[in-house]
Amino acid sequence: MSQDDLVGIVMAAGESSRFGTAKQLLPFGDTTLLGLVVRNANRSTLDRVVVVLGREAPKVRSSFESGSAMVVDNMAYGEGCASSLLAGLDEAGECAGIVLILGDQPGITTATIDRVIAKWRNARTWASATQYRGNPGHPLLFAREAFNDLRALHGDKAVWKLIEGYPDRVLRVDIDSELPPDIDTPEDYEAEIARLGG
Repeated sequence: MSQDDLVGIVMAAGESSRFGTAKQLLPFGDTTLLGLVVRNANRSTLDRVVVVLGREAPKVRSSFESGSAMVVDNMAYGEGCASSLLAGLDEAGECAGIVLILGDQPGITTATIDRVIAKWRNARTWASATQYRGNPGHPLLFAREAFNDLRALHGDKAVWKLIEGYPDRVLRVDIDSELPPDIDTPEDYEAEIARLGG
């Protein structure tokens, strides 16, 4: 563990209320939906990876190979994404920054994560936000200086309020591809399986 580390936090504690079942468990190629996201994070230039689980945590934990990633449970997952962010920050400990990755976006590639990291390490801004042909998305990177602001957040979508509230402190990282979709419905899942060849 180093103060210069960048730590990926894979947010996978959601209730999957729109999907109906725990989408983290969905088959995806030779792994699961969450397994692919974690694999992409582990293969990146992140120094460490933390996976935050919530609903059906024991079942989800046993369903994928975590590799070098640390897996933690967020018992307060019903309170929204901010509670998972806090659990991830606690596990990350001393570090230069965190990179937020959604556990239901298998289209976030290792190359995209690495591009965000490389751009930030060169600029060392308060935060970095990914843009896919002008459309904002994840990963989001927050430097250590933003941690107090992150810890004060509550509910869902709160990190976007920070990004939008401090536009002059956020580095925009352009990615020349379509915005990776969230897997929120069975139709989203089937479409992403077809798109990624899963």
